[in-house]
Amino acid sequence: MTTPARTLIGRGRVWHKRLRPTLHSFHYATYFWLLPMRSLRQAPQALIQRNKRGLMSFHDRDHGDGRADALDWFEELLLGAGVQDADGEVWLHTFPRVLGFVFNPVSFWYAYRADGSLAAVLAEVNNTFGERHGYLLRGPELKFGAEMRADKVFHVSPFCSVEGQYRFNFQVRAEPGQAPHSTLVRVDHDDTDGPLLQTSVGGRLAPLTHRNRRQAFFGTPLMTFGVMARIHWQALRLVLKRLPFHRQPPAPKQFLT
Repeated sequence: MTTPARTLIGRGRVWHKRLRPTLHSFHYATYFWLLPMRSLRQAPQALIQRNKRGLMSFHDRDHGDGRADALDWFEELLLGAGVQDADGEVWLHTFPRVLGFVFNPVSFWYAYRADGSLAAVLAEVNNTFGERHGYLLRGPELKFGAEMRADKVFHVSPFCSVEGQYRFNFQVRAEPGQAPHSTLVRVDHDDTDGPLLQTSVGGRLAPLTHRNRRQAFFGTPLMTFGVMARIHWQALRLVLKRLPFHRQPPAPKQFLT
């Protein structure tokens, strides 16, 4: 039996840049967790306060179809999509709940093979209307540093129409044989006229300890409350810039693209 992997905490920045019809950009300090979901099944870790109240916690119902075990849901999703070789660790890149509150614009599920290669990545997207959609990336071209594309089918922002493509790029830096020490995810959106949005989230990684958790909590107070507040603040700025407004279309009938 392999030694269970430890939960990691990342501290870095969220960055967003809109290119058209007017330039609009912002960046914020943030932190996030990388949860080794299969290791947590084998050996729970008290620091993540799973499905409990706490300064920071992880609740399974915040992901997938809301069931009591989010990993069960993800494994069923993989098998239903024909991904049968994800027999290694499953890492979930997500925001924790802070004082019981969380809003995750996007979380990333990394499904590994036993040899350490990527079998699939799921981008699990939430919008502010309470809807959720997943973009599953897989295939022989899937690897860190490579660009992957998916058609946009899910409404996220009223300032972007549901058209075009997302371009995903996942980067992880690690010394040979060591746990990763930094990560960066880029998600860019192209519409029919070309590049429209450029976004990224990433930071340096460290094992989740009492000290690191405390430093993150007090270093970025009420971080997940701030996510929602900043979304609405940036929306107000775009309204003042008179950007076109797109009404919310019906959600896709299928969860997975």
